Amino acid sequence: MREIISIHIGQAGIQVGNSCWELYCLEHGIQPDGMMPSDTSVGVANDSFNTFFSETRGGKHVPRAIFVDLEPTVIDEVRTGTYRQLFHPEQLISGKEDAANNFARGHYTVGKDIIDLCLDRVRKLADNCTGLQGFLVFNAVGGGTGSGLGSLLLERLSVDYGKKSKLGFSIFPSPQVSTAVVEPYNSVLSTHSLLEHTDVVVLLDNEAIYDICRRSLDIERPSYTNLNRLISQVISSLTTSLRFDGAINVDITEFQTNLVPYPRIHFMLSSYAPVISAAKAYHEQISVPEITNAVFEPSSMMAKCDPRHGKYMACCLMYRGDVVPKDVNAAVATIKTKRTIQFVDWCPTGFKCGINYQAPTVVPGGDLAQVKRAVCMISNNTAVAEVFSRINHKFDLMYSKRAFVHWYVGEGMEEGEFSEAREDLAALERDYEEVASEDVEEEEEGEDY
Repeated sequence: MREIISIHIGQAGIQVGNSCWELYCLEHGIQPDGMMPSDTSVGVANDSFNTFFSETRGGKHVPRAIFVDLEPTVIDEVRTGTYRQLFHPEQLISGKEDAANNFARGHYTVGKDIIDLCLDRVRKLADNCTGLQGFLVFNAVGGGTGSGLGSLLLERLSVDYGKKSKLGFSIFPSPQVSTAVVEPYNSVLSTHSLLEHTDVVVLLDNEAIYDICRRSLDIERPSYTNLNRLISQVISSLTTSLRFDGAINVDITEFQTNLVPYPRIHFMLSSYAPVISAAKAYHEQISVPEITNAVFEPSSMMAKCDPRHGKYMACCLMYRGDVVPKDVNAAVATIKTKRTIQFVDWCPTGFKCGINYQAPTVVPGGDLAQVKRAVCMISNNTAVAEVFSRINHKFDLMYSKRAFVHWYVGEGMEEGEFSEAREDLAALERDYEEVASEDVEEEEEGEDY
């Protein structure tokens, strides 16, 4: 088996998690109480959905996931919601007081009290696995719990499970929409540890996903549920090959191998197609070339940055549904001829394709139309540096005045950590510039890595 443990941290991580588990259950025909009427093989561990669910003697399927938050309200919604019987009560961990949008509280004071309990639960889940493949970590880097406790948990996971892959799905601050004044501080501090302790991070951004909802689904006022259901389709596509059979399966370690040219350059853009409402889907062809073109559109990116300003180093296309390899190869060949999609010249092929026969599932009463085929793209593009430079700029404006810093220092953080994290991100921006610059000097400088 190749099990995967999902860790959902803070409000954003938990709400994205809710959407994901809802979708997994629908895809596998698992009811909200964890029973699976279609499954006749009780206790047999050959079914591929066991990568995400462990099966009890009574035939109940329990998600291999933990939900952690420093305050109880968000987790209480899970405890009382539709899927309350699905999760093991010990896997829902909540504290008494929240991190109050403060990285230092999540990382040092309040987070310290809960971290051992979390690691204990993770260890229990890991001991249940026969061949643990890695962790999916869901958090937001702008808040307190997602950034502070998220960083702390990743640091500790690196120590205990150093060789296992760690994939992050991190919600980064948007250019215009903001839910906290101190977002730039929290983001810079937690990106500092994402750089060290994760293998691949997929950047998500609420504003970009709002625009997708507004443009493609005609939702005038999208709620977080609308956004999260879109995100969960991407995450489901990433993990389809572990849960179903297909022509070319893409494994989690394969992502890293194909997408990360240098250890630090592991922040990915994601896009998904077709994002289409039921009213429109009826009139559309939704062919393989169409959806392949759609995922390369700048407006499809789930983070606010323009891939045309950068160059692609690699992209991973995961098709699902009624797709044959011949169509995929033709679609990719067409993309390569396009002027607007530029690759760095040291990466001649740049495409990794996966094909899975399981068609995408939609949530009943959701926004997306039921379609026969879909594609999800995870791409490594130098334009991601735009996201970091935006956050760095906002950080500098506040930090030059030392605004709000006393809240962090009061929780036991040293001021030096701010400048250390900021320097690390400045170095990251430079790394992206170097990768994009295509001079002959590349060879001489290459020895630094």
